[in-house]
Amino acid sequence: MNSLRTPDERFDNLPDYPFASHYTEISGGLRVHYVDERPDNPSGETILLLHGEPTWSYLYRRVIPPLVAAGHRCVAPDLVGFGRSDKPAFRYDYTYQAHVDWLRETIFDALDLRDVTLVCHDWGGMLGLRLLAEHIERFRRVIATNTLLPTGDSDEMGPFYVQWLQRSQRIYPFKPGEIIDRSTLDELERAVQAAYNAPFPDESYLQGARQFPLLAPISPDDVASEPNRAAWAVLEELQIPFLCAYGEHDMVTGPHGKRIAERIPGATHVTITNASHFLQEDQPQQLAQVINTFIATPSTTG
Repeated sequence: MNSLRTPDERFDNLPDYPFASHYTEISGGLRVHYVDERPDNPSGETILLLHGEPTWSYLYRRVIPPLVAAGHRCVAPDLVGFGRSDKPAFRYDYTYQAHVDWLRETIFDALDLRDVTLVCHDWGGMLGLRLLAEHIERFRRVIATNTLLPTGDSDEMGPFYVQWLQRSQRIYPFKPGEIIDRSTLDELERAVQAAYNAPFPDESYLQGARQFPLLAPISPDDVASEPNRAAWAVLEELQIPFLCAYGEHDMVTGPHGKRIAERIPGATHVTITNASHFLQEDQPQQLAQVINTFIATPSTTG
């Protein structure tokens, strides 16, 4: 597979991102980058933090430290095509199933994560919830943030997604920092926007980011529809703790938090106040507190 690798110097001196880089190689010769931060005296959980579109592990830079301080190990991979991970140059190498397979290889085959507390956002949920349903034995609990798992059986994506779908294909230049800034309540500093742009030196590195919006099933006969229906069949019988933590002002995925909580047995829903879609930027401390509290709460599920 022909892929691109963002030059390391693009990631020099990123604000608030002191984490060591770790890499593993998966099929196709793809190198995947991940953060793996561990406390000096581990006493907590293994937390898997999955980002979405068009972000990378930088999204969790202010969520990870308080979780590690609470005794948890935090693993935050960059999805293939994003961050410091390799980026296939051919756009159509990126499929929904390919992303599921790449992520499975990374977190299970390579890193062998078990008893995972999953924190998933945006496309990180659309992938992570699939893996949860297909490998339930690997997971301990779930915190879903501003995400959904569409099947294309209804108009569940809504008008805002249609606007984003069109814009993602037509905008040029495609600058992730500006896109993320539009979905936060407070304006991002220029250095933070630059950090989100860092993985993509030019358009050739953006094939994954351009393709992601096209992969969500919006019709019932989409290639991803049946696997997602199968995942829902498992989720609707789920017996592990599940929390939906959604930004108060997210107009795109916000309505899905309560809907998901209603479909999953024992699931609960909380609202992250004063936060939009990228709540990790708006309210990182509040999100970390919600995660820590949920982990510490005795489970009545199962």
